[in-house]
Amino acid sequence: MAINVSGASGGRRSRGVPPLAEINVTPFVDVALVLLIIFMITAHVMEYGIEIDVPKTKTVATTAKDLPVVQISKTGDVYLGKNGVNINLLGEEIGKAYPGQTGVYLRADAQTPWQPIASVMSALKDAKLDVNVVTQPDDNIGKRR
Repeated sequence: MAINVSGASGGRRSRGVPPLAEINVTPFVDVALVLLIIFMITAHVMEYGIEIDVPKTKTVATTAKDLPVVQISKTGDVYLGKNGVNINLLGEEIGKAYPGQTGVYLRADAQTPWQPIASVMSALKDAKLDVNVVTQPDDNIGKRR
């Protein structure tokens, strides 16, 4: 792309026709596509904040409820959303952060020992909250012999 700004060369542009200006959108499209790919790759990580490998089950209930998420890492640490929380204050923290909520989602890593999961479920039961356990589907469970 060349533009003659001096007007001394004669020709069409010297007769008062404005110079032809073109915008090259190729770099813009390249950057936009790279950003789109980055957001697509990282979107699942930003959904809950910490990485948890939930157990696989034969059937998974799909719901559209908007509930708080209580997460248990494989080391037994308890989180409400992205923030760590004391298990003894779990019911109070849910009441403060989500007033009027009657249930929660419980996400626990597949490698978490049973004791922390049972303790969290007991604390949620004491707070009179319904517990919905998050799992992921495993297509191979029905095929095993």
